[in-house]
Amino acid sequence: MESIAEVSHFAFSDESYYTNGRYRSVAVVTFESENKERISNTFCQVLGHSQISEFKWNKLRQARERFAAIKLINELILLAQKNLIRVDVLIWDTQDSRHQVTGRDDIANLQRMYYHLFKNVLKARWPGQNKWFLFPDENSALDWQSVQDFLDAAGLSFRVSGSLVDDKPFSLRLSRDFQIVGIKEISSKEEVICQVADFFAGIGAYSHSAFSKYLAWENCETGQLPLFEERSTEKQKFSNSEIERFTIMKHLVDICKKKKFRVSLKHGRGFKTFDPHFPINFWMYEPQNKKDKAPTKNSG
Repeated sequence: MESIAEVSHFAFSDESYYTNGRYRSVAVVTFESENKERISNTFCQVLGHSQISEFKWNKLRQARERFAAIKLINELILLAQKNLIRVDVLIWDTQDSRHQVTGRDDIANLQRMYYHLFKNVLKARWPGQNKWFLFPDENSALDWQSVQDFLDAAGLSFRVSGSLVDDKPFSLRLSRDFQIVGIKEISSKEEVICQVADFFAGIGAYSHSAFSKYLAWENCETGQLPLFEERSTEKQKFSNSEIERFTIMKHLVDICKKKKFRVSLKHGRGFKTFDPHFPINFWMYEPQNKKDKAPTKNSG
């Protein structure tokens, strides 16, 4: 394995709702390695001012976390405007034609989703002969240590060939196709950039699963009720967590619209970026063809 000092780019990744829920996601935060200290310090200052030691999407229930999330979004947008950072989120629907298969292997499917994400980010959005070091969250569902062991033994002697669905090990494809020369699982408590990946993975999947309720909340906030909605003597209730999350969702889509990042919330019934070249990119995976099916435990 090459040293981190010889790596040109860093990628911090995390996944959300991978064990339950209809919508699941993976997110990767990417940037040139020389900008790591600046980016990390920026996010650390936000959490420090908010008096939050670790920001986790699944713990977002109070105003303090909401204020921190909005500040994180604002700082991220400023960095993205300067082309210093990207956040890409891949979301999939477990009830679509690809995933409604008997005996679905969610771990093998997660590997493929990571592969799709890396293919569309590490190569397409950061062109050139880059050498990547990957920092997945240590609580990832994948066994990243086995992938790292393979990279240590194999080096970078593999040529880019074949397709995603070949029978090569996941670790071989990472080394061969993306020039990922090292992997280190990291605690989100120790690295705030992992917390940013966790936040975007969470808000990406959640925006689709909770879209209908978000729309009801927004209508209540603006006083605009659906034309044919039945009148109820009891106003629809939202939990504290939902209110805080919906407020953050609205802020994110509003600031992306203001900066012309082409991120929509309503057109995709959840976050969707119309042009993946923009640095805040939400992407809903769609089956590529009739044969594109999630892997099963029987097929491997």
